[in-house]
Amino acid sequence: MSQVKTHGWTGGETAVELRDIEIFLTLAEELHFGRTAERLHVSPARVSQAIKKQERAIGSELFERTSRAVRLTTVGERLRDDLRPVYRGLRQSLERARAAAQGKADVLRVGMMPSNAHDLRAYWDAFRSRHPEWGLRIRHNGFIDPFAPLRAGDIDLLVSWTPVEEPDLTVGPVLFTEHRVALAGRDHLLADRKSVSVEVLGDYGVIGPTTPLPDYWEDAFIPFQTPKGRPIDRNHTADNLDALYTIVAAGEAVNSLGAHVTRYYTRPDIVYLPLHDAPRLNWSLVWRTGAENDLVRAFVQVVRDLGTAAL
Repeated sequence: MSQVKTHGWTGGETAVELRDIEIFLTLAEELHFGRTAERLHVSPARVSQAIKKQERAIGSELFERTSRAVRLTTVGERLRDDLRPVYRGLRQSLERARAAAQGKADVLRVGMMPSNAHDLRAYWDAFRSRHPEWGLRIRHNGFIDPFAPLRAGDIDLLVSWTPVEEPDLTVGPVLFTEHRVALAGRDHLLADRKSVSVEVLGDYGVIGPTTPLPDYWEDAFIPFQTPKGRPIDRNHTADNLDALYTIVAAGEAVNSLGAHVTRYYTRPDIVYLPLHDAPRLNWSLVWRTGAENDLVRAFVQVVRDLGTAAL
């Protein structure tokens, strides 16, 4: 495992593994040991071990832990702010080195908010065929603080639902459109329906994000009002699809998602019901205006040449 030398606030020089830095920064973002472990594909014990190791090296607690919450300490906040740009630079350097080892001049990094990267393989294949000198990396991008990876320079392109009305971001061509479906638990009163109206979201309430999203952007995914003007309450919150599905499966709420989940998230405790009066959901390319480069322009041209995918 690669190591870097860093000076702790206790004055000594300490060897820190890059994986431990990644664990710290992920926990600082998630503030949950279980979700951090799941996201990094390690055990919760490994996360706890890495944090304790860093706390011993620094001589101070980095997180306040209670039975209900995990919070950064003042020292932890300072370490997070100091490490973010360092880790980002190290990771990008490693990516460029790997690309160079494979004969690639650079790597285009794409963040996928939807789960159907396989459906878009015609774009990926065309980009690789046209530009063998460049690599392509595709990763998941969550819906909590969704534009942060773009703004931080962690990705070059984001596949996001639209509209996106952020002054520093550019919205490009539409990759695909899809119908919307309602999700309900297998034992829910709606489960036997062939299709439902958006009005049912007002009847049962839906699941909102754990942290605020831009109102216009959240409303475009699940509106705050039904077509008849009734409020659609956010009775519960979730920060990832697994948490969302758990709430729906328990019968505590319904929700709406893009129809691609009916193929990628088949579950015995969930039924999918077409929303027959909902507008189609559009997914487009988004990038930071000030960071547009040749790789971004080349991929955008691929999408424009191939056109919107018919799923």
